[in-house]
Amino acid sequence: MLVFWGLLPIGRPEAPVPPIITVLVACLFLMNTAILALAANEARGLAMDAVHKCSSGHLGLPLGAAEIGAVLFGECLVCDPAAPRWLNRDRFILSAGHGSMFLYSWLHLAGYDLSIDQVAAFRVLHSMTPGHPEFRETPGVESTTGPLGQGVANGVGYAVSGKMAAATYNTGEHVLFDHHIVVLAGDGCLQEGVAMEAASFAGHNGLDNLILIYDSNDVTLDAMAKVTQSEDAAKKFEAMGWDVVTIDGHDFSAIHAAVEQAKGADNGRPKFIIAKTEIGRGIPEVAGTAKAHGEGGAKFVDEAKKNLGLPEGTHFFVSEQVRGYFNELKTKRAAAHAAWQETFAAWAVAQPELKRQLDAALANELPGDLLQRIPEFSADGKSATRNSGGEILQVVAKAVPHFITGSADLFGSTKNYIKDGGDFSASNPRGRNIWFGIREHAMAALCNGIAYDGLFRASSATFLVFADYCRPSIRLAALAGLPVTYIFTHDSVGVGEDGPTHQPVETISGLRVIPNLDVIRPADAEETAASFVAALERTDGPTLLALSRQDLPHLGLASVQTRRDGVFHGGYILKHETAPLTAIVIATGSEVQHAVAAAQDQPGVRVVSLPCFERFDRQSQEYRDSVLPPSCRKRVAIEAGVAGLWWKYVGTEGKVIGIDRFGISAPGNTVFKELGITPEAVTRALA
Repeated sequence: MLVFWGLLPIGRPEAPVPPIITVLVACLFLMNTAILALAANEARGLAMDAVHKCSSGHLGLPLGAAEIGAVLFGECLVCDPAAPRWLNRDRFILSAGHGSMFLYSWLHLAGYDLSIDQVAAFRVLHSMTPGHPEFRETPGVESTTGPLGQGVANGVGYAVSGKMAAATYNTGEHVLFDHHIVVLAGDGCLQEGVAMEAASFAGHNGLDNLILIYDSNDVTLDAMAKVTQSEDAAKKFEAMGWDVVTIDGHDFSAIHAAVEQAKGADNGRPKFIIAKTEIGRGIPEVAGTAKAHGEGGAKFVDEAKKNLGLPEGTHFFVSEQVRGYFNELKTKRAAAHAAWQETFAAWAVAQPELKRQLDAALANELPGDLLQRIPEFSADGKSATRNSGGEILQVVAKAVPHFITGSADLFGSTKNYIKDGGDFSASNPRGRNIWFGIREHAMAALCNGIAYDGLFRASSATFLVFADYCRPSIRLAALAGLPVTYIFTHDSVGVGEDGPTHQPVETISGLRVIPNLDVIRPADAEETAASFVAALERTDGPTLLALSRQDLPHLGLASVQTRRDGVFHGGYILKHETAPLTAIVIATGSEVQHAVAAAQDQPGVRVVSLPCFERFDRQSQEYRDSVLPPSCRKRVAIEAGVAGLWWKYVGTEGKVIGIDRFGISAPGNTVFKELGITPEAVTRALA
């Protein structure tokens, strides 16, 4: 139900709404359209002033979708601006992040902790209103959007999280989760492949808690949209299993009816609302043209504001009428939140175990002895780290019920399937294994959406070489500080016969240069055990585990404790010298065995396993010097990949054995030998 000046309660009805009430709601909404129209024009004014002030930004969407914003933030969204992370709020995502002033204007008007001074500081250093919306920077911003299409996929991830939460925590007596995810996207978003991958996934999995509003203004940045697209969006989404409706995006009643109908239809189909709008509406000189897409209309804003009825000579103006409307609405929304809190309190008493589980999930809490729960592997054995990872994952999943996983059609190869975890689907939203299909980019972006929601710990898997398909989403996870775990296997030319297209020689280094991404390439099963726990213990950014296809020996040269602890430090001494130190061999992953073999008969040679550059670099200078003492300049590094990043560890007097070319198609051992990744190569370098 909606807020209509105190006549009706806000929130979600406990029972179907009688027809007479539905009619009354519609009539009362019509009475509110005058204030919403005023709010829409004042939101336009805020956007005009902000973009004009900094001579930068995008006016087209904030002006063209103002009526949509008025209906959503002034009527339809269930939220509490005083509690932006309320668990059962509707999540609103602006996928077309270039239109950020749309979001900032409406967050301010709705009463979020975003002052008019912050709105006026649009795109100013250290303001709460950056050029594109950024998670944690602004109250009410649900995801970091900018690269087009990401917000659509993030919204699908949020919808997955919402379905899982409802299935996990709701009971017959108490409903905690019944919110909706509302995404606003434009032509650019829907041209991006990541959005289409995610939309296909959403339709197949029946995410009827998802509403995608398409700001269809027929314009892209360079030209009219017809220059680059001609498909029928309605038929396209219908074919993917969505409910579709087309409306006038400037008609308050049509917008309201479409959103409310979408929220009331739990029919196993996500909702696609095509809202036909005029980009840049309010500035006649650019409205409806590609010129409205950026700040081109800013020079006309004084006349435009006058035509919109905004007081002449004012800047960042909000009327008392609009302030009053949203202040009363904020009070109603707070009351709805308080009523939910009563339900939550009753649920917590009735379901203490579920309450403990939810608290642990929200706090990213892990069992203190998680690493100790993972059994030690045989000292003289060997296993592919993808296989040992699969065994470790079962222990982790049992100990951490909010841990979920998925694969891009490769569960059989990536070994990350949770046994007895069930498969996520429309009929089983509680399943902990997500079948993403061959949709790597959407997989990573969906995991970001799940991580933004904060109710589950998301992990996903594919072959390491396909990280390039995931990279934009991985980068955003690192930027936003999301604790996503990537389980990427087939980590080197050891893939063998699949050849150079599947041999990721440059991929590891390419991922290591992403700020705030931990890349861990474990050398054996014990390092792999610690890698999984390290990934889960990290809460301020993502972690990527690069696991081998081929068997690797368990490095019994050092104790289990040493190898596991070493991963948390990023690097450690695997083999101590037994004579005065003469040289250091540094390696990671499958090449550590070659370092050990080359050093075994050289008492003055130290072997350092360096599974994670990023973790090692975060250690104190004292620790790093204890592992790689500056006095020892004779250093050799070996890794089956490009050599460039290794020079910071070996120095100008050191040597790097790597692969600065693409691989070849042959059995894995043959490829390693042909490309010089051998113990003999290390021995020659030490000579």
